[in-house]
Amino acid sequence: MRFQTLTEARWIFAILAVLAVVSLLFSVWLFLLFVVLIVYTLYFFRDPERIVPADPNAVVAAADGTITDIVEVDETEVLKTKMRRVGIFLSIFDVHTNPAPIDGRVIFRQHREGLCVDARRPECSEKNEAMVWAFENPRATIVVRQLTGAIARRIVAWSDVGDEVKKGERFGMIRFGSRTEVYLPLAATVLVKVGEHVAGGSTIIARLPEP
Repeated sequence: MRFQTLTEARWIFAILAVLAVVSLLFSVWLFLLFVVLIVYTLYFFRDPERIVPADPNAVVAAADGTITDIVEVDETEVLKTKMRRVGIFLSIFDVHTNPAPIDGRVIFRQHREGLCVDARRPECSEKNEAMVWAFENPRATIVVRQLTGAIARRIVAWSDVGDEVKKGERFGMIRFGSRTEVYLPLAATVLVKVGEHVAGGSTIIARLPEP
């Protein structure tokens, strides 16, 4: 479990710990409830190491979760062209760190204010608060969008424009249930299906064409 991920929960741990101590004055059951919440928070902010595929043409999932849609759309914020979007819904039981889908340089990062519509609803892609990223290497440019959900209220960025990142390296996280979208070139071959559960940084969701 990485320290950087756990520090994102420092205030949550502190508040729950104080409430647990205070609750001892009133009820053992209330105290146990806060202990359970502390254990769950520790579980939620877990960040396991993953085996990252070495294939340079492999694009890995940028989040843990369930594939909700694979559609061809107009990507309007970075490349402004048609791309294939792979939507990943993260439940409150999934790991919530975001690993880079390819080796490359961060060429774009932009925050967008918005709502917190349920991340399982199609309109959340356009309405919800988001952080848009683009990762570039000689093979392709991949766009990733972190989206808040009905429960998620905080998008965290750990990388900056100009940073070189390795495939599988964490560039940020979203706290609690949310959605992550990966925008692929139309020439890429998608290797996952709707309903499939993927592991961020490990599951190959697509393969780029040979250069």
